[in-house]
Amino acid sequence: MQKDYNLERLNFLVVEDNKHMSLLVRSILNALGVRNIVEATDGAEAFKVLKHYPADIVNCYWMMQPLDGIEFVRLVRTGQNSPNPFVPVIMLTAHTQVARVYEARDAGANEFMAKPISPKKLYDRICSVIETKRPYIKIKTY
Repeated sequence: MQKDYNLERLNFLVVEDNKHMSLLVRSILNALGVRNIVEATDGAEAFKVLKHYPADIVNCYWMMQPLDGIEFVRLVRTGQNSPNPFVPVIMLTAHTQVARVYEARDAGANEFMAKPISPKKLYDRICSVIETKRPYIKIKTY
């Protein structure tokens, strides 16, 4: 049974280069009770934002330029100057091939969500990152 979480004190970072999708994600988060949302238009900007914004959860789109979602997650997880290598990341994409899901997981994404998104799907992923702590290990290669 899923819990009913109060999300109003969580800080969300939404990384999305499409203004309409960013607005949709923001609207859904607001409807779920989230009040603290900062947006970035690509992975490079998002990494800079993380240096001064204490995000509790990152919603990140995969396909962006110049730094895409996978590269951003890798930078957050393994970068020497990463401000928060353990921040939960929910990867959003329209590309749902199994290989892509594995790639996102292997890069360090906690959850994977296919577009189009819905409030229920997003809430389910948020609950998952709250309830399921992902173990991380640091190694050079698998």
